[in-house]
Amino acid sequence: MRKTFFPVLSLLARILVAFSIAFLVPGIWAWFEDHHDRQWIWLLGFGLTAVSGLALAAATQRHRRELHTKDGFLLVNLVWLVLPAFSALPLMFLVPEITWFKAYFEAMSALTATGATALSGLDHLPVSVNIWRCFLQLIGGLGIMLLVVAVLPMLGLGGMQLYKAETPGPMKDTKFTPRISETARGLWGVYFLFSGACLLAYRWAGMSWADAFMHMCTTMGLGGFSAYDASFGHFNSPMVEWVAIVFMSLAGISFVRYFVVLRSRSLQPITSDREIRTYLAVLLAATLLVTVLLLAHGVYDNFLEALRISAFHVVSLATTTGYAATDYAQWPVFAPILLMFLGCFASCAGSTGGGIKMVRMVLLVKQARRELVRIIHPRVINPVTLGGAVMPMSVMTAVLGFMLIYGGATMGLSMLLLLSGMDIVTAFSAVIATVNNIGPGLGEVGPSGNYGGLNPFQLGVLSFAMLLGRLELLSVLVLFSSHFWRK
Repeated sequence: MRKTFFPVLSLLARILVAFSIAFLVPGIWAWFEDHHDRQWIWLLGFGLTAVSGLALAAATQRHRRELHTKDGFLLVNLVWLVLPAFSALPLMFLVPEITWFKAYFEAMSALTATGATALSGLDHLPVSVNIWRCFLQLIGGLGIMLLVVAVLPMLGLGGMQLYKAETPGPMKDTKFTPRISETARGLWGVYFLFSGACLLAYRWAGMSWADAFMHMCTTMGLGGFSAYDASFGHFNSPMVEWVAIVFMSLAGISFVRYFVVLRSRSLQPITSDREIRTYLAVLLAATLLVTVLLLAHGVYDNFLEALRISAFHVVSLATTTGYAATDYAQWPVFAPILLMFLGCFASCAGSTGGGIKMVRMVLLVKQARRELVRIIHPRVINPVTLGGAVMPMSVMTAVLGFMLIYGGATMGLSMLLLLSGMDIVTAFSAVIATVNNIGPGLGEVGPSGNYGGLNPFQLGVLSFAMLLGRLELLSVLVLFSSHFWRK
């Protein structure tokens, strides 16, 4: 066991040291925006995380080696379990009457870019606390392990195992540059390029610098945290909402595609991509459908207003961001159910969104069509293709296996919540919202409520659901297989 765990813990130690620097960001804001007596809390978080990492590094120094595939899965899970624990510490000091379970849930929600909050009174929290919550979503949005992959060569360790375990989507074996570290650095470069543009756009639309920074973090991370209980309803600004619509839509597309566009200096990688075309078509069709529904039921009288509100919430929920400009749970029941359904699959693989991913849904639809044709013409050769390439059976088997596990996990976690006494609407929607990293659900955890009323057991179940969703289920559940632990 020592040969298995110690090399993983050695790298975890270095990740903790690197992560400790993140505490300085809200610390800087505390210096300028909050009372100066709050600075020490962020310095304490920085020091405790850094010292813990250094101590662990010293204890495991003799056990460094090249990572194996199993090590990669183990490390990814440890990172996503341990970092929220350290991230929750400042919340315990700065948020009134918060429990450890709520603090850990909030930190897990931030780092997994889920956006499910257990806190209320966000408008009255210290600015540095909201900065922290939102900044964690920027870190977690693209996947903190991709940053680790970028610096692994400097540590003398390989990163392909981590890349496979962390990268969203079924096409994990694809490299886009000769070295995996170059891929990671390229993706982060594109990520921060879009983030800078989003920050300036929010500022141009009328937000303060602090609000623009926080909502840039949660827009590009598709996390959906806000500094206000009313979310985007606080701003009551069509311009701000249109900026959010544009950048949420952009963040829902694979950053790998943007990277390839910049390298090739051609838009063809995006315009010819079947997944992206389907993604945009679904967003457009759903927006028009919800607009017509709201006008038909008299929720809005003005077409342009109905279109803007519909587009905002369709894009927000479909990309698993989770912003709200109004209580859409009060709309005709078809609309909120449709929004939750879109959040399960609409975002693209390689984006910062959660859920099944559009490419899997495209492949599943093609497979279903193939089976229907095979029933009528048993001898016909009709392989599943994507972008003109025939999908190997290994990819189709992985997609079908993922969907089976996805369905089983969703039902199992929902039953656990029902067993705890939660009503069926809240239980099922909360699991859908957390497994798919959407954030708000329906019922008690709808857009006008939050997860603060749940008990520790329920918060624990949903924290695990967020972890499952962020690592796309298989990377977590493989640890529960007896084969994983065999030599």
